[in-house]
Amino acid sequence: MIRLLPRLTACVALLSLFAAADWRQFRGTDNNSATGATVPTTWDPETGENVAWKSAVNGAGVSSPIVVGDNVVVTSDSGVKRDRLHVACYDVATGDLRWERQFWATGRTFCHPTSAVAAPTPASDGERIFAFYSSNDMICLDLAGNLLWYRGLAYDYPAAGNDVGMSSSPVVVGDTVVVQVENQGESFAAGLDVATGESRWKRPRTRQANWSSPAVLRGAEPEQDAVLLQSGWGISAHDPRTGEPLWKFEGGSNIIPSPTAIDGIVYLASGGLTALRPGESEPEVVWTNERLGPESASPLVHQDRVYVIRGGGVLHCGNAQTGEELWDVRLGGNHWGTPVVACEHLYAIDQEGVARVVRVAGEGEGELVAEIEFGESVLASPAVADGALFVRTGGHLWKIAETP
Repeated sequence: MIRLLPRLTACVALLSLFAAADWRQFRGTDNNSATGATVPTTWDPETGENVAWKSAVNGAGVSSPIVVGDNVVVTSDSGVKRDRLHVACYDVATGDLRWERQFWATGRTFCHPTSAVAAPTPASDGERIFAFYSSNDMICLDLAGNLLWYRGLAYDYPAAGNDVGMSSSPVVVGDTVVVQVENQGESFAAGLDVATGESRWKRPRTRQANWSSPAVLRGAEPEQDAVLLQSGWGISAHDPRTGEPLWKFEGGSNIIPSPTAIDGIVYLASGGLTALRPGESEPEVVWTNERLGPESASPLVHQDRVYVIRGGGVLHCGNAQTGEELWDVRLGGNHWGTPVVACEHLYAIDQEGVARVVRVAGEGEGELVAEIEFGESVLASPAVADGALFVRTGGHLWKIAETP
């Protein structure tokens, strides 16, 4: 079902060079939901208008899709005990299933009925796929689906687990893939060698349930990149290759939305939303705004504006430099997936599968221009690549792109 609102316009690419860019991990290759791709502002799941393809996904999962070259990869789980782990790869152009691999989970597979063992979004370095699960299993495959290595972290850390499930997604920084495993049992963060799966480092973390994912703070040079780990007490920055702490900020933080870092500023769900500028020993608080605190979806920064979805499905927009609130638009719905920006529009999809398109370009207020119902639940964040929006619903993977 689709409902259009007044003044619906076609999206024209701002930066065409981004149209074919990969989307290699949760919230994109550079840990940013914003991109400049050409994506339709309306589509119709019933008639197929601007639906390039729709493919069935085997098993259950709430992880987001990633796009690597001409491959779209999703994870899922199946079985009575949800202990069968799936990694599936689809052709970007056609939606055809290229390959699917299945493995047995080695860790605990308890999770909340609305979630799944396949809750963490996979990641890629462009050559390998790192599929991580709530059972603390890490599977590394090449792009053809060949198993390179398998790491059952539950064997090494059997006390690590959360009975409602975990969903922290891995992040690739250089030649290290970082996982954040925080729960009431053995909590830790670890850096694994992308080629071998061997541990480069492991650092203890607070024994508290936490569902946020690591983020990357880009440095002036790749060797100056830092990995950000957010917990209930605040956030810390670490050397991704050694795990050595670089700085930390202590202040109560939300344990569901993840931090984001753009242009040297870290945005953290603390005190509402707090912007930090890292220093040599401790970060400087640039601003804090209680009214910009996200609920479950992570904050998104694009072109000097920050976007968050608060309770009741209200989209708030603020000045990313000052924290000043600029406008808000009531979307409605319960949002778990983080929205994305493509061209001049923001795309937010609620738990019931209702996608809302908001025009966010220009100096004026945001304008809701379309509401489209997928007809299936959506808890995953969409991906943007190849001039298209990739959406994982309850039982399918969709490519939304302009069709003849």
